[in-house]
Parts: sequence; C-alpha cells; structure tokens
Amino acid sequence: MEAAEARPGVAATLRALHEALGARGALWVKESSARNLRHRDFLAPRAAFPGGQVPADAVERVTSLHGAGVLAVRGAQQTPAGLEVRLRRPEAFRRLLRSSAPAPAPAPAPSVVLHCPALSGAGAPRLRHLRPLLLADHLAQLLRAQGVRVLLVPALAEEGRRDVLRQLRVDWPDGSDGPDLSDAVSALRRALARAPCAAGCGQGPGAAALPGDVICKVQLKGFAEQQGLVGYDPNLDVLLVMEGKLRSVAELQQAALQCAAGGQGSCCSIVHVVSCEEEFQQQQLDLLWRILDPGPHTALQKYLVCGPVKVTNPSSPIGAEQYLQLRKRQMYKASVMKYGELAQDEAWTEVIDTLTAAAVRFEMLSTAHRSQITLDLQDSSISTKGTKSGAFVMYNCARLATLFDTFQQAVEQGTYPPLPPPSELNFSCLREEGEWLLLFNYLLPFPEVLQQAAQLPAPTKGIRITANTEAVCKFLIQLSMDFSSYYNRVHILGEPFPHLFEQMFARLQLLAAVRDVFHSALDTLHLPPLSQI
Repeated sequence: MEAAEARPGVAATLRALHEALGARGALWVKESSARNLRHRDFLAPRAAFPGGQVPADAVERVTSLHGAGVLAVRGAQQTPAGLEVRLRRPEAFRRLLRSSAPAPAPAPAPSVVLHCPALSGAGAPRLRHLRPLLLADHLAQLLRAQGVRVLLVPALAEEGRRDVLRQLRVDWPDGSDGPDLSDAVSALRRALARAPCAAGCGQGPGAAALPGDVICKVQLKGFAEQQGLVGYDPNLDVLLVMEGKLRSVAELQQAALQCAAGGQGSCCSIVHVVSCEEEFQQQQLDLLWRILDPGPHTALQKYLVCGPVKVTNPSSPIGAEQYLQLRKRQMYKASVMKYGELAQDEAWTEVIDTLTAAAVRFEMLSTAHRSQITLDLQDSSISTKGTKSGAFVMYNCARLATLFDTFQQAVEQGTYPPLPPPSELNFSCLREEGEWLLLFNYLLPFPEVLQQAAQLPAPTKGIRITANTEAVCKFLIQLSMDFSSYYNRVHILGEPFPHLFEQMFARLQLLAAVRDVFHSALDTLHLPPLSQI
C-alpha cells in the first residue's frame, strides 16, 4: 500500500455512497449483525427511494466509488429489501491491517473547562458523586485524544476524596499545586459590592440582618429574567453568598482565563458535569459568576447532567468508599471461584484493584448519562463472566495478551517462525465471518466512535447538553462479546505446519489490531490492560 493512502473508514464510505446517489438525507445503513453481513455490508432501503423505485443507474454509480478513505465496492444489486452493497473484503483487510498512515491530526478546537462540583464539598464522597466524577475524567481523556485542551476544576484538597480517586485511577489536579486565589476572591468581593442585584454587602443597608458568615445576598431570579436566560430552575430566587462560593467562582474564573489564554485567543467552553441532585446549587453559582464577571466565557456555560444513582433494597445509606470496598471483596470472591485461591502477592492485588476499578467504571458509564442507574449490591451481581461487566472486558483483553505471549514463547522455542511484516501477509485467507465482524464493526469505525463520544454539541434550547459518554463502554462490551465468540470458535495457534502459517499470521495481525483498539479504548477510562487474570 502506498504510504500516503488514507486510512479506510466507515464514515468516509457512507459519505461517498450518499454522494453517489445524490442523497440529502440519511439513505444508507451500515449493517452490523452477523446474519445480515453474510449477504451485504450496506443497504439503501427500498422505502427510502421516491415511490420505492431504485434509480436505474444506481448500481453503476455505486460500484465506481472512490475517494480518500473510501472502501472499494465489490458489487451492488437490487433486492426486495432495496439496494445492497458488498465490499471487497480482502482489500479492506489489506488496507487497514497494512496501514502505517497516522490518523489525521485533529483540527484546532476551543479549549474546555470541565467542572465537577461533586469534588467541592467537605467530607466523604457520596455514591451519587462517583458518576459525574468518572464521567468528567473519561470525557477529559476523550477530548484530549481529539486535540482539545482540557482544564479540570475544582482542584482536589481533601485527602479522603483523593484516596477514592486513587482507587478509581482518576487523574485529577491536586489543590496544593493550584494558584493562590486570595486576590481573585478580593476582586470578586469588590464586584459584589457594586452589583445592583446584591444587598447587605459590607456595612450597607441590611448587612446587620445577615448571618455572620454571609457576605451578602443576591437576587438571582430578577437577574435571570432581566438577562432573558432560558433553562434555569424557576425556583432560583435569593442566594446567600459566603466565602466558599466566591472561592468556587474564583477558581472557575481563573481556569477559564487560563484556558482561553492557551486556546489561540478564543473563549473556552465551560461544562459543569453535575448530578441531577446538585444541578440547582450549580445554577446558583453559575448566575453568581455571571453577575460578578460579565466576560464572554460566563455565557458559554453548559450542563452535562447525570441521572440519579439508586441502590436496590439498601439496608442503610452507602458511601462511595463502602461501595468500592464492597465491589473489591466481591471481585476477589468471584476470582477465587473462577481460578481458585489466589496468591496474596503484589501482582494479584494489582489485578483485583484493576478489576474493581473496571467494574465500577462500567457500572457508572455504560448507561446514557441522563438515565437512572440502579446498582445491585448483592454478591451475585458481580462476576468475571458477566458479558455486560468491566471485568468481562478486562478478561478478554488479558486473553489477547496471553495469546501473544504464548506465540512469542513458541517463536523463541523454534515452534513457529516470527510474525512477518504486514506487507508480506496474505489477508485473502481471512474468510471466517467473525473476522469480518471484528474489522467492519470495530477496527474500521473505532476512530469515529472516539470522535463522536467526545462531541459536546451546543444546547438546542436552554443550558443542558447531551453527549454520547456511554459509547466507549458499550463499544468495548460488544467488542468483547464478538471477540470472545470468535476466539472460542477459531483455533488461532494451530499445528506448526508451514502450509498453515499463512492463515495463522493473518489472524494474528488482525488480533494485534484488535488488541490495540482494546488498549486505546481502555486508556480513555484510565484502565491499564491486564496481561493475566
């Protein structure tokens, strides 16, 4: 393959198919089920054409597709279902698995401040705090992979919260490294004293009637109505401003200014990742910031709201630390049941810790962020076998590591020759339906999955946004299921006969690409791939 050839992709091929027929709307459908992929790769349903009639020259136009990243078409035909397209599969394997072309560099994007108010409070974190925290951490990784500069606030101050974050492998800035906010808070105090909607500030009228720790009170409702702001809670009224709220505003303000300064001079987006229980308090802080700082960045605030986290039949309220320890004990028990009594060494402790973090992250992130999560805390709810769990994903990642370790040992022992370079492999021998499933559903669209998961669309109305933050976890779960099915059915490392090496090497190259996808996707979750379970 020419070094300059673009990486083939599903999105580029779909665009070319639409352009070939002059379609303005969504016409073509990518097939994904094993049953349909036996017959076709793309379908333009007959009902999508005017009068149900496929144009007479459609087959000719579709089969001559070309362009950067476009997959070559083997053939097209009309069927009762519509216009079906089948790709040149050996060429698709060859182009992707031999590709050395780097992914295109992301276009310059505005910087983003991700604000997670769950880390602002004092005391041990609650169970509901874990969801926005893990979502913000995952979203930061996704955005950075797309070339976006991300700042995380608030800086972490409490040791108890830092311990929970360490267990979950969350990478969050430490409060000891942050800037001194004293001057910024003083400036906000002065701005507050001048604000028309503030009362009781300093020694002014009404100051004596306020509690001692209250600096002044602010009329939020009148301000929101005056500014014509849409999407805020109608119950927002009077806010009693204390020192802590000014510090929170100051930290947001400093992060926004720092983000804008490093983002090619443009304003940055502010995304508040909040639980539904904390959205009201954050809206109060949002309006206070708008009152004290009329800069353009305060108008770019958005809300990514997480649904509630419920527990089935709780005997008593459970905190985040209790939940983590419970899941860790359960993961240990499940591992003992599967593998027998485990060695009490550092390596297995690391495995159990990683499996626990994976189980919790997938529980919290594989559901759309707007929807409620219901946690089952019974022992039977966690295992290394359940196909919907993070442990199942880690298990299949470890199976790949074991496969390549076994192959490498066999090479060192002289059983197999080394894996040849991709340019010397014959990918036409990849004819098993599971092999095309892995390439077409996972390897080809993976960059697009990451890109779509990192998109933060502007609110259509109001201040809330919706993001596909569950996409990577769902992708990994489905990949694990299809890989596991293929791996259980197909013997990769066969007998050491030369006439079998061609197919074995092509399969190993395919699974090396699958392994790379696992590793890249897990990196967005701060989960290290396991080499053993």
